[in-house]
Amino acid sequence: MNETTDTTPPTKNRWRQLGPGIVVAATGVGAGDLVATLIAGSRYGYALLWAAIIGCVVKIALSEGSARYHLATGSTILAGWRSLGAWTSWYFGIYVLIWGFIYGATAMSATALPLTALFPILPLWGWAVITGLTGFVFVWFNRYSTFELVMKIMVGVMFVIMVGLAILVAPTLPELASGLTFALPDGALFYTLGLIGGVGGTITTAAYGYWVQTKGWRGIGWLPLMRLDNALAYTITGVFVVAMLIVGAELLFSAGIALQSSDRGLLGLSDILEDRFGRTIATLFLVGFAATALSSVFGVWHGMSLFFADWYHQVRGIEAEVGAETEKSLPFRAYLAWLTFPPMLLLFAQQPFLLAVIYGAFGALFMPFLAITLLLLLNRKGLPEGARNGWLANVTLAGSALLFVALAGQQLWGLLT
Repeated sequence: MNETTDTTPPTKNRWRQLGPGIVVAATGVGAGDLVATLIAGSRYGYALLWAAIIGCVVKIALSEGSARYHLATGSTILAGWRSLGAWTSWYFGIYVLIWGFIYGATAMSATALPLTALFPILPLWGWAVITGLTGFVFVWFNRYSTFELVMKIMVGVMFVIMVGLAILVAPTLPELASGLTFALPDGALFYTLGLIGGVGGTITTAAYGYWVQTKGWRGIGWLPLMRLDNALAYTITGVFVVAMLIVGAELLFSAGIALQSSDRGLLGLSDILEDRFGRTIATLFLVGFAATALSSVFGVWHGMSLFFADWYHQVRGIEAEVGAETEKSLPFRAYLAWLTFPPMLLLFAQQPFLLAVIYGAFGALFMPFLAITLLLLLNRKGLPEGARNGWLANVTLAGSALLFVALAGQQLWGLLT
């Protein structure tokens, strides 16, 4: 678990070196993914299983491309964006402030839901405040090595519980295989695209490169280990997502039960589990729900603070390498506070509509921005030959860009109308 700054990757015990991928898997799968995949299962059975798997493949390409740029150049994806024009820094700066404000409140509330159900001694807002403060204190006082260890433990908890739940209600293999036929149910086009685009996180895919650097991996010699680490991350994500789709299909679709399209709907699933399997299974689900949501809080509080610190240094023209010192820097801790304290205002009042509209617009525009800029950056002749895109990476990133442009157009049209 020790961080290393050696530019030569290990030749033995490679599996023990893995870690940033586990962090990105824990961060990328949150309460929103639970809701989306459970609803997919409850509405369409196994018909959209293929879409969830493609979503993981898309995120493999995006996170691998981001980390590959970090390793190949020794700089960061933000430095690459700046080389495409100063407008990228303004875009990211505005985006990350709006996103952080809304996401902070959303993540705290989502984590508070299972905690309130497990320990009803405090109201929802009380547990939400405790969640935010826990994330703040944990990230402030711990370095990457401790952070990674805790995230591994939380991934283990959520993985064992959620996959165990899927095994408990397991379908027959022919039923499961029916979801691999690329069938598209009537009226499910944009829902399917949204499932592909949303599974496994959004902006956190770009944070993967920062965790790789903070771990101490440097140079293209680390590319094979990074790719193994990244593949493991989205294998875990894929299994987790498939498990949730199975639960949705077996418990909800077969019974004709509609799950509410929000994090609160997950509490309804807890009631269904209690009726069918007893209180112990329902409680375990709530524990897994809490671990899933809290791991996203820890991951975003840490990863996006690294991202913001790099942005601040880039804008100010300060030479600062991403690493252990970044975690102690003023901009890192300033963004950590931004994620924690201002969003608490939204816990006590209705979310302002205008802010929600702006957030939705920026959220829709980030993923095509990431896919298109990776295409531009990773095909540059200045990169080492082994780090440039091959045909498969180009096809995957180009397809991702088209997918996210379509999703952005659909979401922006919905906002305008």
